[in-house]
Amino acid sequence: MTSFVLRQLASSLALGALGLSSAYAQQTAQAPAPQAVPSLAPVVVSGDSLTRALDPGPQQAAAELKTVPGGTNLIQPQQEVRLITLRDALDYQPGVVVQEFFGGLDQPRLNIRGSGIQSNPLSRGILLMQDGLPLNDADGSFIISLLEPRNAGLVTVRRGANALSPGASTLGGEVDFQSLTGVQSDVIRLGGGSFGTRNLTLSKGFEDERMDGRFSFGYDKSDGYRHHSSSERSSFQGNLGFRRGTFENRTYLSYTDLKFDIPQPIPKARMYEDPRSVLGDGNTPQDLSNNVYKRDPHRDSSQFRIANRSYWGTDALNQTAGIYWQRTNDDFTNPQVANVTDGDTYGLVWQLAGKAGSVDYRVALDWQRSDMDRDLYAIRPADGSRLQRFGAYDLKAENRSALVGVDWHVTDQLSLVGDLKYTQAVRDARERNTGKSLDQDWDYATPRGGIVWRPAATQRWYANVSRSNEAPTFWEIVNGEVPAPMNPASAVTSMSKLDLQRALTYEIGGDGSFNVAGRDLNWTMSLYRSNVEDELMSVTNANGTPAGTYNYAGRTRHQGIEAGISGSLPSPGEGLFDYRIAYTFSDFRFRSGEYQGNRIAGVPRHLLSAEVMYRLGGWRFGPNLRWLMSDTETNHANAPGTQQNAYALLGFKVAYEHDAHWSGYVQADNLTDKTYASSYAIRNTATPAMPIFLPGNGRSFSAGVAYRF
Repeated sequence: MTSFVLRQLASSLALGALGLSSAYAQQTAQAPAPQAVPSLAPVVVSGDSLTRALDPGPQQAAAELKTVPGGTNLIQPQQEVRLITLRDALDYQPGVVVQEFFGGLDQPRLNIRGSGIQSNPLSRGILLMQDGLPLNDADGSFIISLLEPRNAGLVTVRRGANALSPGASTLGGEVDFQSLTGVQSDVIRLGGGSFGTRNLTLSKGFEDERMDGRFSFGYDKSDGYRHHSSSERSSFQGNLGFRRGTFENRTYLSYTDLKFDIPQPIPKARMYEDPRSVLGDGNTPQDLSNNVYKRDPHRDSSQFRIANRSYWGTDALNQTAGIYWQRTNDDFTNPQVANVTDGDTYGLVWQLAGKAGSVDYRVALDWQRSDMDRDLYAIRPADGSRLQRFGAYDLKAENRSALVGVDWHVTDQLSLVGDLKYTQAVRDARERNTGKSLDQDWDYATPRGGIVWRPAATQRWYANVSRSNEAPTFWEIVNGEVPAPMNPASAVTSMSKLDLQRALTYEIGGDGSFNVAGRDLNWTMSLYRSNVEDELMSVTNANGTPAGTYNYAGRTRHQGIEAGISGSLPSPGEGLFDYRIAYTFSDFRFRSGEYQGNRIAGVPRHLLSAEVMYRLGGWRFGPNLRWLMSDTETNHANAPGTQQNAYALLGFKVAYEHDAHWSGYVQADNLTDKTYASSYAIRNTATPAMPIFLPGNGRSFSAGVAYRF
């Protein structure tokens, strides 16, 4: 099967390349068509790409999201003043919660409706996509910091079971990063800032009537705010597109190399005394037994990816086909265990879509497979070197998914939406040293029914009822632990037999705009309730390292509100005030079982992000706020004294566009130098003396300059 798929992948890519070469040879050399230069006030990525089906512009993407009977987000990252981390790209988005770990190029938690919040590191719960094709490995896991937001022209989010991909069935939904193409954002960027941060981006493209291409290189390095928290990332992305008549083809290529140190959590008292410190800076028994400098926890990952997509047909009847392969090498070393994983993931995606009278229909198939080798090594406490290999696994994950969906436009204002996904998921693990194996597979259906009502051109209301299903990843199935931290000889490995996490979700909401002082105020709101069964709970041990995953024996409930407003208001003189506010309320509780009535640890209850920017000519400047409005539980027992305290972070941005070529920015974060916990280790129970919290960055400044060709 593997050789067949690789042959098919090579053939598809070769045909795509031959088509590109042939088309280009038949054309007379032309100078690239002049393009509008993006403006920082605001920046606008042109939607006039040559390939419309594979590369939709903002208006087309927005129209597609309007057909979804549930919560969605449309994000244009190139409009951001600073664009380096995932938080920069996804901030100010209702329903999308980014919890930073170390404040650099590391592994933030991306949470939507509580899916995957228990994983440590964050590795499941959401289908991440690049240009419409999955980035997750077939077991559902991902390395979130391999994403390159600076290469994204659009990011679309379909929250919860509103995901359209046949392979997306989790509670969190899907997030699709659409690459910049052609001459979009031909630029050189240089930047730097506090904590030894420096970054460089180079990108250049070409475009004519039938072809376009773009290549981008990015480099980032940071010494980090805390001790032992440096990070470094190098990335390359390229894509080539071809269009003839109603046929489109695009080939994508990327390589990312990522390295970062892990400073580990510290006790609450230590965080407020010295937020930069790590265990190893003192002489307590905790410092001596869990010395971060000696144990050297870190993550070194690299990924090579090649993909190809084709589209042919018309709105009345069309097909889309995609094929991809990615090779990932990952050394994830915590203070006790080194998890070394090498894996290949490949997949095929096909969709048929069309119209029949007042009905839009779609049929899709998705096949994905990953073959991984994972070795587990005990860590020598004295110097962090590897000792005995106590686990050696062959891992195979495979998903076979199908989707059938219809949109029935009952009237011009009313549409009924329904789809059904069916999935076969396989997770097979074998320990090579002992021969023990654990083969698990699940068959499940994921239905959804919804309604979209548009009483006016500027209003949309919706409701849906949906199921979600989530199979465990190998991070949950394969366990490695050193029960006695001072004795690596006690290292043990095991495999966990787990059930699906399932949920039934009810959602209502709407979005639209209305006139305020002659300007549009855009609004959106979703209310949802998910009744969850067998929720996957991944917890850490007393030292803050992974201690296994289990299905909670009782019922749990996730419910919340996702709301946002944005727009512009006139100001005295010629300028405008641009504003955006996002509020996410998350009420997650145990409804029965051991922790009945308690809050589920891991997600802020009230989170508000807001920004106001004054715009005049080439200038934009203004304050911003990130407000965690209530304390957050870090363990399921809700033990007193272990909560993440509420906090408010103030920032300020200044951006200036000198002309069509030169621009720059200055940004200040955490102006009051607030000491706070950006994230934490999740446990069943805890005491205040345990290492729980990851301190967030202190006051920082960053600046950058860009030259657009």
